[in-house]
Amino acid sequence: MTDLWQSLPPLAQDILWTILLLLPALAVGGLTLRGYAPWPLVRAILWRFRWSSAMFVLLIAISVGMGIGLLAQERGLRRGTAMAADKFDLVVSAPGSELTVMFAAVYLQPSDMPLLSGEVYAEIAGDEDVSIAAPLAFGDSYGAAPVIGTTAEFVRYLADARIEGRLWEASGEAVAGALVPLDLGAEFTPAHGAGDTAEHDAHGDAHLTVVGRMAPTGTPWDRAILLPIEAVWEVHGLANGHAPAAEHEEDGHAEEGHAEEGHAEEGHAEEGHAEAHDHQTARLGPPFDPEYFPGTTVIVVHAEQLWANYALRSRYTRDAETMAFFPGTVLSTLYRVMGDIRQAMSVMALVTQVLVASSVLVGLFILTHLFRRQIALLRALGAPARFAFAVVWLFGATLLLAGAALGLLTGLGAANALSRVVTARTDVLVQAPLGWSEIHFLAAFVSVTLLLSLVPAAFILRTPVVAGLRA
Repeated sequence: MTDLWQSLPPLAQDILWTILLLLPALAVGGLTLRGYAPWPLVRAILWRFRWSSAMFVLLIAISVGMGIGLLAQERGLRRGTAMAADKFDLVVSAPGSELTVMFAAVYLQPSDMPLLSGEVYAEIAGDEDVSIAAPLAFGDSYGAAPVIGTTAEFVRYLADARIEGRLWEASGEAVAGALVPLDLGAEFTPAHGAGDTAEHDAHGDAHLTVVGRMAPTGTPWDRAILLPIEAVWEVHGLANGHAPAAEHEEDGHAEEGHAEEGHAEEGHAEEGHAEAHDHQTARLGPPFDPEYFPGTTVIVVHAEQLWANYALRSRYTRDAETMAFFPGTVLSTLYRVMGDIRQAMSVMALVTQVLVASSVLVGLFILTHLFRRQIALLRALGAPARFAFAVVWLFGATLLLAGAALGLLTGLGAANALSRVVTARTDVLVQAPLGWSEIHFLAAFVSVTLLLSLVPAAFILRTPVVAGLRA
């Protein structure tokens, strides 16, 4: 039987599990209502005690909605954090805490970390198995947006080549994330540091222009401003990663050309400016000269083949020099810890649902007590005891099903509201649609409470008819 169950597709397992959870309630309802049509009388009772019934339905809805909202939100948070790390196949940094590095590189949480040297970057970038080796430079900000230095190749990879405007062509240009409050063409000056401790006048001479905007990624990078890493180094008074000798050689060729041409006309002068701009463009991005490479906090590595990522992790995990890890693996460890917390929360939720079920039972006793005189009158007029039993049970079942349905809508609304709050606070896109776990939760709640509603129905039949008429 276990092998047969495992051979079924996940959708079939979820559907069958839902049916199994609802089967006790369906069996009880079928046996209780068989041969009778108590709905017209139940409808009259509901209208007679409509305010009490509405309050009872509302309490059930709130209880069910809280459980569904928390389950959906937990699943949505896992999915959102996993999607945020999807583009970060392998991360290389100096030895330290993998969790700290992951939060800094993937989720852009400020952290002080040692730098990797130019020799390390050159070795990784020159590896035949590496498709992308993107250095990341942190430390600056503009308002609430972190300013990050990297390469144009990484920006294209991060945004899936969906960029409004264009990529940078000079060190004074930038690409903004989808949620950064800067328009194309806007100029800004970055601050040194982030938050309340940021030094806004530290880079007063740096004026950067936004020339592109990335498409939404659903990650914290939507609120980041990306620059050529050379611009970040230059703003801090460091070398720009390229040897000055190469620049002098290019300038020498330009001067030789001017000497041969003599005094150029205005059109030739404009052409010279264009050539100088092209030289500046050529100096952006790799390859970098290790001797003039100021250092990078993190190197994001991407390989086309899955096996290559594992080989690269083994190759660049060196105790004294570098640390290479998969952010997905770190997240899995974090999820295991969250799983333990979820189990504890599940126990708490189970205890809560037991208390709710007990409250439902007490509430049904109170509600059925309100119309026990009507039930006694039915029995005095000759109505079968099982018909009276069916009326009381259907009354409770109607309230429970209405509360469960309203609770489902309440839970979805609560999950969506929580998702917006979490997304705004973490910049991780969290979506919490209805899943099978919520459906199973609802089915189990309905079955248990419908079974419990048999108790007040049986109790009211034990009340003598004369005592019921005197009530």
